[in-house]
Amino acid sequence: MSSLDDVEAQAAPLDALLVDAALGPLRRFAPDASTLKWGLGLARRPRTLTRRLGQLGAELTKITTGSSTVAAERRDRRFADPAWTENPLLRRLLQVYLASGRTVEQLVEDAGLGSRDETRTRFLVENLLQALAPSNVPLINPASAKSAIDSGGLSLVRGAGQLARDLASAPRVPEMVDGSGFEVGVNIAATPGAVVLRTEVFELIQYTPTTKRVSETPVLIVPPTINKYYAIDLAPGRSLVEYSVAQGRQMFVMSWRNPDGRHARWNFDTYVGAVLEAMSAVERITGSTETMLGGICSGGILASITAGYLAATDRLDRLAGLCLAVTVIDNESAGAVSALTDRRLANAAKAVSKRKGYLDGRSLAEVFAWLRPGDLVWNYWVNNYLLGKRPPAFDILFWNSDTTRMAAGLHADFVDLGLDNTLTTPGALTVLGQPIDLQAVTIDAYVVAGSTDHITPWENCYRTTGLLGGDVRFVLSSSGHIAALVNPPGNPKASYRTGTTNPPDPASWLADADTHQGTWWTDVSGWLDQRCGRQVVAPKQLGAPDLPPLADAPGTYVYDN
Repeated sequence: MSSLDDVEAQAAPLDALLVDAALGPLRRFAPDASTLKWGLGLARRPRTLTRRLGQLGAELTKITTGSSTVAAERRDRRFADPAWTENPLLRRLLQVYLASGRTVEQLVEDAGLGSRDETRTRFLVENLLQALAPSNVPLINPASAKSAIDSGGLSLVRGAGQLARDLASAPRVPEMVDGSGFEVGVNIAATPGAVVLRTEVFELIQYTPTTKRVSETPVLIVPPTINKYYAIDLAPGRSLVEYSVAQGRQMFVMSWRNPDGRHARWNFDTYVGAVLEAMSAVERITGSTETMLGGICSGGILASITAGYLAATDRLDRLAGLCLAVTVIDNESAGAVSALTDRRLANAAKAVSKRKGYLDGRSLAEVFAWLRPGDLVWNYWVNNYLLGKRPPAFDILFWNSDTTRMAAGLHADFVDLGLDNTLTTPGALTVLGQPIDLQAVTIDAYVVAGSTDHITPWENCYRTTGLLGGDVRFVLSSSGHIAALVNPPGNPKASYRTGTTNPPDPASWLADADTHQGTWWTDVSGWLDQRCGRQVVAPKQLGAPDLPPLADAPGTYVYDN
């Protein structure tokens, strides 16, 4: 699995992530009521338990005599070293681990648990099995032993030092990226532009046109609130903003301030109000009466709420359209990890962030890591500590490690939104004094999702087509959550799917969808061409007389830690 795959493997709906970030993901490793039900379920099935243990005993006998055929899957990177099969002791150790692990997993299935309890128990079992893998043990891991011999033990010394540094500060997980070669504003978030508005909540960045003529209708992007904005302006040649400017778009992006305890009360009202303020500034700068509003992940939720607010106040005419990328509005069954969250835990999580005034982004980074410990903890445990190597240098992982905080009020609103699924019911959510009804958002919309996205499952993203009241074009990219954003033309493996209708069932849509080679960036560009008005002469200066440039892009808020 590549570094990009490591990031894509992080899986959970937003509300579950935010609950775990406040309470700490390691709580899932403690036995709970579901674990007790597992034990009781097996106790009620003594024959099944006896049969499974008998099968394990027989397999252990074969392992001892060398006749066992148990082997790791070829794609399991942990045991790719030939020594795991060629060395008799290591082979037997690995077979004992695999046979025992498979027996435990079978016993979870045999216990007859309900879906929620089985999910909780399976999560605990899988995490413990990942931790107990013999590949995690120094010197037993053949690569670790070879590295120690070749370096005269220095690899283990370097690894111990790195372990001490990682444990000294949050997030207390192995470092995932060597960020020494990246610098924001130089080779990251480097598209030319300027800050044309700065408020307490955000900076508004306008990007410098690179074409002589531009579409008269500007595009405003609302980024996620749980990371820095520059995933969409990652690196030259890999920047959605850079690509869009080259297509003749007037591009504006909001860069959120990194909140602290002083901003504890910032909530949906605050952030939707900020989007409206940014829209007003864009209108004044460009002279356009319409704005194409885009949103990404949690920023897409805010953009959708903003559109609902404009519909409720009879000002939907201010929007030329709505673009949502990897955004889940309908949270029903949004990932298996949602089974690990309930109202009691949600209230406890909100209380924790309320006491501090914010949710620490480093806690969220720790949650992401422990959701897929095999790829995001133990993989780097081996690389960093057992082998004494530095982690890879990768721009997406650099962005992922550049964490932000979330104001306590916004944290509470997002948790409640996810648990109660209020955006799916007209009027169930009120923002800035207005009940939100997404069916009243009758403008055209473009919704893109990633087929391998586990953070915002594409099936849940697809359900947005039935929530909005206008014509919706749904596009399914072959990539996952992060790669759907960093998806420039030229990748021969990239593809996307489109359909002509949006039936209620996402599986039905998928069955009839057409596959296209390339990236959805080109598809959305054509969609925008039809809705962003005529071509006009590109502005020679950024900002406006009453909104002069304040600083070069990427601004100042992006540097807040």
